Amino acid sequence: MKSTIDLLEERISAAMAQATGQAGCAAVVRLATDPKFGDYQANGVMALAKQIKTNPRKLAESVVAQLDLSDLCEPPEVAGPGFINLRLKPDYVARELLRIAEKDGERLGIPAAATPQTVVVDFSSPNVAKEMHVGHLRSTIIGDCLCRLLEFEGHTVIRQNHIGDWGTQFGRVLLGLWHMCMGQQRQHRYYESGLKELRSTAKDEEGLPALCRHIRDRHEEDWRADSLEAEGDGKVLFKPFLERLDRLPTDQMWQDFLVAYQFVSALEEALANLELRMPTRRAGTINYALLSRHVTTMVQELDRPGNEQEKLAWEKIRALSLRHCSEIYAMLGIDFDESEIRGESFYNDKLPAVVHDLRSAGLAVESDGAVCVFPPGFKTKEGEPLPFIVQKSDGAFLYATTDLAALRYRVNELRADRIVYVTDARQIQHFQMLFKVAEMAGWDTRDGEKVELVHVTFGSVLGIDGKPLKTRSGENIKLKELLDEAIERAKAVVEEKNPELSTEAKSQIARAVGIGAVKYADYSNSRTSDYVFSFDKMLAMDGNTAPYMQYAYARVRSIERKAQTKGVDIASELASVTTLNLSEPSELDLAKHLVRYAEAVEAAIADYRPNYLTAYLYELAQKFSGFYNSCPVLDAPPASRPTRLLLCGQTARTIGHGLSKLLGI
Repeated sequence: MKSTIDLLEERISAAMAQATGQAGCAAVVRLATDPKFGDYQANGVMALAKQIKTNPRKLAESVVAQLDLSDLCEPPEVAGPGFINLRLKPDYVARELLRIAEKDGERLGIPAAATPQTVVVDFSSPNVAKEMHVGHLRSTIIGDCLCRLLEFEGHTVIRQNHIGDWGTQFGRVLLGLWHMCMGQQRQHRYYESGLKELRSTAKDEEGLPALCRHIRDRHEEDWRADSLEAEGDGKVLFKPFLERLDRLPTDQMWQDFLVAYQFVSALEEALANLELRMPTRRAGTINYALLSRHVTTMVQELDRPGNEQEKLAWEKIRALSLRHCSEIYAMLGIDFDESEIRGESFYNDKLPAVVHDLRSAGLAVESDGAVCVFPPGFKTKEGEPLPFIVQKSDGAFLYATTDLAALRYRVNELRADRIVYVTDARQIQHFQMLFKVAEMAGWDTRDGEKVELVHVTFGSVLGIDGKPLKTRSGENIKLKELLDEAIERAKAVVEEKNPELSTEAKSQIARAVGIGAVKYADYSNSRTSDYVFSFDKMLAMDGNTAPYMQYAYARVRSIERKAQTKGVDIASELASVTTLNLSEPSELDLAKHLVRYAEAVEAAIADYRPNYLTAYLYELAQKFSGFYNSCPVLDAPPASRPTRLLLCGQTARTIGHGLSKLLGI
């Protein structure tokens, strides 16, 4: 069944064709901006009039003369320079509401996609060995919402969590683990005190080199001591440490690791201008500052004999990171299974072919030793062609190479008809160039059909100072800590308003309200805009917030409980309903809004904008409040009560469906 807007556009387009003899006429029907103009407004006539060079108002009058909407609307009215105003008939609204409530109850009037697609959605994408922070919030929850919307529309959705589990940082990751191991052996977390010392002596020209030499000497001593079959093979201490890693408490393990990782990063920065040598298993002695690069090379050759320990360390830290991420996903009500986690490492063996095929096609060329594609239309600040680099001069591959490999895999192996990337707006140029290179290479086409490539961008989460949300020390706020605080703040509200509840009930409600508040606050803002993060605003019981919407849902549902105490059998009264009595203005207003749910959902899907859905739900809650305040329900006269009970039930179903099924709240 088509939505009201679809029906109106179809008929008005046909009338435009009849009035002009022009093919391909397109009526543009939108909600009226002011109720005094009606419910909908068609304004496609003016564009057509300009095209055929005629008076738009006269053309609108000719179109109306050809138009039969008697089963849907009151007689159309021409306004202004050529608008057509449309007001729905109460009996049409009543029929639609009955159809949605009775015959289309599960879908709530939302038509399934006429041509279902396979849609790959790339979202969340945290980096292994780093905690998820507030910057991951929007990609994660917007991506999940889009998946829910697309799935409900009838598409086959393949979630892809493109985690950063490869690259230059993994040498530092493994060194961080190694220092953790040695700290346990020494029964002293020396890397924690070492981090403080490195930071405090960063500008001390004499103290810093002395500190670095001390750290290097201790490192070498521990490295030589951790030898069984060959010098520095790590089989005495490091290998047993790795094997028991996943049995240690995640939170403590994670916090220790992050400090050790920061220690390695600070040490590398301190070593930048120092010439200190360090022995290795495979490369003799090397500059200590290059040790993490050496380890990275070993990580990137995981299957090479002799690198078994590095492979085990990489697997363990990847598993530990995903364990940390899965806890946050669980808090947010999001579930990734193993097949949906496709990290950079998954595409590693596919990267050489990307470069080879681009070169063979004459699209990639060498430039300053690197291999680049120069897609047309992209320039540097100096006006020179902007390179899309797929291989560095030292032979290393880049994000661009991995993204091209992932795109090819999704098109050819996952058989995607559409690929949606959900990232922050700072990556706009990267994805524009990625899509252009894929088009140049023909990689966005399968079986002669173009695959739709979509970049869904979002703005930043800001603090009350209008700057990106950070801690006082300038670090990114950890996402888990932010969500925990939301739950704690919600719990304080629950304690205040419902102190008589059990401890378990308070915790359940606090979690639902706290997490829901964070998600809804994000969804209710335009995804392309920055927004200010405020616990006070998002936990408010009034305004367009999750607590207000959750309360509105509970308020509607409470009518069912009251009905039982008054001996009103809702099911039997609704079973006999064949017509609706929408004589009161607030009844008709609420009914019109209920039958528009499909339009709101379709608009949210078409533009990838959850805020269209939250705006609809908030307006629905407000319209229900107006209806409830002016129209008694359980005490209504027999001629009105069934209609009002149905309006209540459908309002609850719609709010519940929007919040839970589509927004994941």
